[in-house]
Amino acid sequence: MSLFVKKSLSQLMATPEEGAGGLKRTLGAGNLVALGIGAIIGAGLFVRTAAAAGAHAGPAVTLSFIVAAIGCAFAGLCYAEFASIIPIAGSAYTYAYATMGEIVAWIIGWALILEYALGAATVSISWSEYANNLLGHRIPYEWCHSPMESVLVNGQHVSGIINIPALVILLLLSLLLIKGTQESATVNTVIVIIKVSIVLVFIAIGWQFINPANHTPYLIPADAPPATLPDGSTYSYAGFFNHGWGGVLRGAGVVFFAFIGFDAVSTAAQEAKNPKRDMPIGILGSLVVCTILYILFSWVLTGVAPYQDFMHAGKEASVAYAISHYMQHYAWLSTLVTVAILAGFSSVILVMLLGQSRVFYTMATDGLLPKVFSDLHPKYSTPYKSNMILFVFVGLFAAFLPESVAGDLTSIGTLFAFVVVCVGVMILRKKSPDLVRPFKTPLVPLVPILGMIICGTMIASLETRTQLSALGWMVLGLIIYFTYSKKNSKLGNASEILPSATDFEKK
Repeated sequence: MSLFVKKSLSQLMATPEEGAGGLKRTLGAGNLVALGIGAIIGAGLFVRTAAAAGAHAGPAVTLSFIVAAIGCAFAGLCYAEFASIIPIAGSAYTYAYATMGEIVAWIIGWALILEYALGAATVSISWSEYANNLLGHRIPYEWCHSPMESVLVNGQHVSGIINIPALVILLLLSLLLIKGTQESATVNTVIVIIKVSIVLVFIAIGWQFINPANHTPYLIPADAPPATLPDGSTYSYAGFFNHGWGGVLRGAGVVFFAFIGFDAVSTAAQEAKNPKRDMPIGILGSLVVCTILYILFSWVLTGVAPYQDFMHAGKEASVAYAISHYMQHYAWLSTLVTVAILAGFSSVILVMLLGQSRVFYTMATDGLLPKVFSDLHPKYSTPYKSNMILFVFVGLFAAFLPESVAGDLTSIGTLFAFVVVCVGVMILRKKSPDLVRPFKTPLVPLVPILGMIICGTMIASLETRTQLSALGWMVLGLIIYFTYSKKNSKLGNASEILPSATDFEKK
C-alpha cells in the first residue's frame, strides 16, 4: 500500500448522510458563526492576552494580535475553499487525505489532537483559575493546579497536586455533547451572546481608565527591569523574543491560541444544513468579528494595568485583577466579567471537544483509528463512546499540566495544520483546476504562500521545549500509524475501499 494513497472526492462525498447512519444536518449559518465565536473568544482573550503582554510584547500585544490575525486570515481563506468543496466532518485531516495522501492526513489528524484535545485542556485549566477566583480562592492551591506549578506562601513553596475543577467542567460538557449537537449549539449561542456583551461592556467602561503612561514605551525595551514571578523568582526581558519586535512576534505565537476555533467550524461541515454556502460564512465571519474585538480588548487591558503586573499578581484571572485594582467603583463589573468568562470558557471547551470527537469519528470511519471512535449513539446520533474516551484523555492533560505548556502545544499543532491546508489548496488547484468551487481562495498561490510563511514563522518563534515536545508527539503518532493504522486503512485495503459515487470532480 502506498503511503500517499488519496481518497477521491467522489469517495468523500459518498459518506453516509442523515438517516443512513450519518451525522444529522442541523446547523445553519448563524449557528456556525456562533460556533466559531464560541470557540474563539475564551482563554485566548482572557488569559493569553495578559501572558503575551506580560512576558513578551507589553502594550504592543495589539500588534501581536494583528500578526496572528493576518496568518489566520490567509489560512481561513484556504479553509473556506476546502469546506465549500468537501463539506464532510474531519477538517484539515479530510482535506489532506484528498490532496496529499494518507500519511499526511494521519500526521494532520494527529496534530489536530494537539489543537482540540489540548485546547480543551488548556481552557479547562483557565476555567478552574477563574472559578476559584470567583469563590474567593476557597479551593486550596494544591487541588486546582498542576504538580508542575508552585507558589510562594508565607515564605514556603506550595505545589499543586491535581486540578479537580478542570475535570468537573470537562465531564459536564462531555455529557452535554453526548446528548446532541443541536442542543450543544443552542447552549453555545446563548453563551456567545452573554460573553460578547461583557467584552463590549469592559471595552466601553475600561476605555475611561486607560493610563497613557502604560502604553509608553509601546514596545518593551531591551533594558526593561526584570519582573517578579509568583514563586519569588525574576523574569528577564533581555532575550530577543522577550522585548521589541521579537517580543511582538513571540507574542503572536502565544496569542495565536486566541484565534483557535474558527477552523473548528469546518469539523461540523457534515452537520451543516447548506455547507457549501454556510461554511465560508461561519469560518470567515467568526474570524472577522473576533479580530476586531481582540484588538480593542488588548488595547484597553494594557492601558488599564501595567504589563509587568501580569507576571505576578495578575497572572491568574488577569482581567478581574485589572478591574478590581485599577477601575474604582466597578467591583460589580469584576464579578460580572468573571461569570461571563466562565461561561465563555465553557463554550470554548464545548466546541473543542466537538471538533476533536468529529476528527476521531472521521479517522475511525477510514479505519485509521479503532471503530469505537465512530460508534454513534442509537438515540442521539452522536459519537458518544469517542466523547467518553476523550474526556479521560483530555482530563489527564487538564489535571496534570500547567496552562502555559498545554496552550503552546495547542498553538503549534494548529499552526502546523494551517500550513498543510495552505499547501493543499495549491495542490488541488493544480490537480483539479476544473473542480466546482462554491468559494474560491483569492490570489492563489500568493495567499496560501503568505499563510505558510506567517504560520511557519510563528512556529519558529515558540520555545524550543514546545517544539521538541511537538516533535516527540509526532514521532509517537507515526509509530501508531505504522503499527496499527496502515494495516487497518480501508482505503489501503482493496477489498474495503469506500464505495465510489459518480464522478463528483467533473460535476
